[in-house]
Amino acid sequence: MTPRKIREMFAAFARANPHPESELHYSTPFELLVAVVLSAQATDKSVNAATATLFPHANTPAAIAALGEEALAAHIRTIGLYRAKARNVVALSRQILERHGGQVPRDRAALEALPGVGRKTANVVLNVAFGEPTIAVDTHCFRVANRTGLAPGKTVQAVEEGLLRVVPREYRQHAHHWLILHGRYVCKARKPECWRCIIVAQCAYEPKTRAPK
Repeated sequence: MTPRKIREMFAAFARANPHPESELHYSTPFELLVAVVLSAQATDKSVNAATATLFPHANTPAAIAALGEEALAAHIRTIGLYRAKARNVVALSRQILERHGGQVPRDRAALEALPGVGRKTANVVLNVAFGEPTIAVDTHCFRVANRTGLAPGKTVQAVEEGLLRVVPREYRQHAHHWLILHGRYVCKARKPECWRCIIVAQCAYEPKTRAPK
């Protein structure tokens, strides 16, 4: 994709949705961190349903640590891999208390050192909670970057590096939200809905799909 088409693509996203937001429900950096950890291999809808009961009872590192694995698992049992996630969330809560004074760290290395936190989760927290222009590549973002020709790559790391190279700086803050939402609702895995795509003129995917009759 040419630089001109890339700029046109993100300008179209910005016009359609100037202030994209995460679909996870949270009110603090810690709640966001927990929600993102829980969202691995799960839908945002299922995570929001679980945290709607969890956060009123425990939404700080101290409260989660006091709750313990079994009680936490009971709150999140409808989410895939809930026992492993409960173990990680309790462990990361304790580590935040012990090493970071109870505050979610703003440093990538410190975030990635937390149990259950990988590069994607760290990118989400840095971007959404702390305003860093990082790009978190999930399955939707990975698919859109490859399918459109925006930043092709065989691995998540390669796609992230490609996006950081080609996305104009003024659009980088919201780039991963636009790409994730586009992949979730328009550029779907099984059949992209090209007939209602706002970046169809810039996209390299062929053949374009047509609206069902």
